[in-house]
Amino acid sequence: MSGEVASRGARTVSRGGTVREVAGRCGLVAHGVLYALIGVLAVRVAFGGGDEEADRQGALQEIADKPLGSVLIWAVGIGLVCMALWRLSEAVFGAAGPKGDKPTNRLAAAARCVFYAVVAFSVFAFAAGGGGGNSGDEQSRDMTSKALGLPAGQWLVGAVGLGIAVAGVVIAVQAARRDFREHLAMGGASQGWRKAVDFLGVSGGLARGAVFAAAGGFILYAAVRYDPGQAKGLDDTLRSFSLTPAGPWLLVAVAVGLTLYGAFDWAMARWREV
Repeated sequence: MSGEVASRGARTVSRGGTVREVAGRCGLVAHGVLYALIGVLAVRVAFGGGDEEADRQGALQEIADKPLGSVLIWAVGIGLVCMALWRLSEAVFGAAGPKGDKPTNRLAAAARCVFYAVVAFSVFAFAAGGGGGNSGDEQSRDMTSKALGLPAGQWLVGAVGLGIAVAGVVIAVQAARRDFREHLAMGGASQGWRKAVDFLGVSGGLARGAVFAAAGGFILYAAVRYDPGQAKGLDDTLRSFSLTPAGPWLLVAVAVGLTLYGAFDWAMARWREV
């Protein structure tokens, strides 16, 4: 009897692991689609495509304009729900790998779960409403304005901006150090594939980190100036790279990096330990 119970338990764990794996890989694919499209849109902005928004809203609109676009948007939303469920499982049961049970990693997974749940909701809202609504830049300014109006709001906004900026630096440093290798299982992959994944992870991670750091810096500046107009969403943050001495070429470099990060997500969907 005890052997039979153990066998049923093993099958249950196996099925649970399979569900978690499918959810994680589907989530990474959907996440990669958004990043790849945002990168493509940012390249167009750099070369004069000023009417398009290089952010999640613009990426969803790009999908909506394609054949079966509405179906694809719902698929992306479902993929992001899978991403949230995968992160929830990491928060509850621990992530794969020797450090998966650390309290800090569980807390980070819980925060990511909430974030992706919010993103998935916004995608479903877009799909149900056919677009519309404020742009990401307007939403960022509105949220900053409301936060500044709270008691100690200036300190709150400043802390959020600093946290995002620091997160961007951490993302870039981890990418440069190739920390993502700890989560990969590429035992059967060729050396060429390993080098390709390294290139995607480093270049994509550096670009993503730069965007986070810049966006956080603008929010921090908005807090210091007590001016919500200084806060920028993803689209305005990306456009700000073209205003540097490097001109539009820095924006092109960051945009290509974001597209590569989307491809890195797809590589992670193939080889990440989930």
